[in-house]
Amino acid sequence: MLIARGHKVQCFKKGPDYIDPKWLSLASNRPCINLDFYTMKQEEILQYFARYSNQADIVIVEGNKGLFDGVDTEGSDSTAALGQLLGLPVVLVVDTQGITRGIAPLLLGYESFTHQIKIAGIILNNVASLRHEQKLRAAIERYTDLPVFGVMYRNPGLGVPERHLGLMPTNEMQEARQCVSRIANAVDEAVDVDALIKQCDELNKTSSLVKSNVSKPKSVSADVTIGIARDSAFGFYYPDDIETFEHAGVRIEYFDAINDTGFPEMDALFIGGGFPETHIGALHQNNAMRAAIRSFIDACNPVYAECGGLMYLCRSLSWNGESKEMVGAIPADVVMQKKPFGRGYVTLRRTEYYPWNISDELSDSELRVHEFHYSRLENLSGDINFAYDVIRGTGVDGQHDGIVYKNVLATYSHQRNVGSNSWVYDFVQYVRDIKSVKSTPALKAS
Repeated sequence: MLIARGHKVQCFKKGPDYIDPKWLSLASNRPCINLDFYTMKQEEILQYFARYSNQADIVIVEGNKGLFDGVDTEGSDSTAALGQLLGLPVVLVVDTQGITRGIAPLLLGYESFTHQIKIAGIILNNVASLRHEQKLRAAIERYTDLPVFGVMYRNPGLGVPERHLGLMPTNEMQEARQCVSRIANAVDEAVDVDALIKQCDELNKTSSLVKSNVSKPKSVSADVTIGIARDSAFGFYYPDDIETFEHAGVRIEYFDAINDTGFPEMDALFIGGGFPETHIGALHQNNAMRAAIRSFIDACNPVYAECGGLMYLCRSLSWNGESKEMVGAIPADVVMQKKPFGRGYVTLRRTEYYPWNISDELSDSELRVHEFHYSRLENLSGDINFAYDVIRGTGVDGQHDGIVYKNVLATYSHQRNVGSNSWVYDFVQYVRDIKSVKSTPALKAS
């Protein structure tokens, strides 16, 4: 919609979520970047915002939860706080189901709760009928000065398919782009986009939009190759982390765990999160890929796996009454639960079994990460070493996370490469060290 008008749009998503940014990336034709108070310092948020928005003429930051919700009761990690930090006006999208005159005190409360943000206007969503719209508009005009940019009528045809973890990711939907086009056309008809842009521009002129230095990491020559699983089962990767791999001297080779029968010569593998349970049959049937990964692990090559990747590396996976063998490197069975087993922000402390070298200044620091999984590990057998003690969160068993097996680190927690956690550089250096050892003639001969 905005792109059709000739705009360059950069999207950001508040929080650690992977799925919403996939949809925003598809709609904007450029990677959506996460801004997260839990893992990032405020100056780091400003730097990321400046770096990725400097080539765009319109910036959209999608919040999470309500405008004022967050972990901190003072609101320091809320969407409103992010809007204040970035100096951006706020457009409220209000679900109006079951509301008529009550929308007025709702909006007045949002306006008066804090004067640190500027509400540009509202879009009425999920409106039942013309009569419903008229009642809403009458109350808004009578009691507030907020402009209504548009009205979205209730339309099941505009919905995005959902399941246990929220929206279905774009990498699992062949019709995802058609879905985005359908929604864009509907919004274009129902919302005065030009008025919305004009109002936001006016507020931006009077706001204290914070500027920050645009910095990019220095690149080094590629000397290691890392295979990354990217398909409909595995797709949870932060685009800025992928960029960091490239800056750290990594040649990335993507492989498809469902359809490929193997992968070219690699120095390491990274299998991120996703939904292996919804592809349980296809992953199981690809015996060649499962055998290739197991052989790669048994040869003591480095592998890093997060959540869905951890599940895939286990002995078996059970979901909806179906149980299938997986890679079998980790001696545990994965069982899907009906409710989340681990959900939310996590704090980890490294143990003596943590395999990657880290800088001295970060050696005693706690890691701020996140988890969201309905699965749990059962029948975990053998002498298991864990890379992390769980200070906050669930991990594998409520106390530990990060299973260490040979040169594998497999964890339920999702990491983000930020100033306080340079995990990409740590992993790449670990890969280099192992590659160097394996290429030493004396060791090869032995």
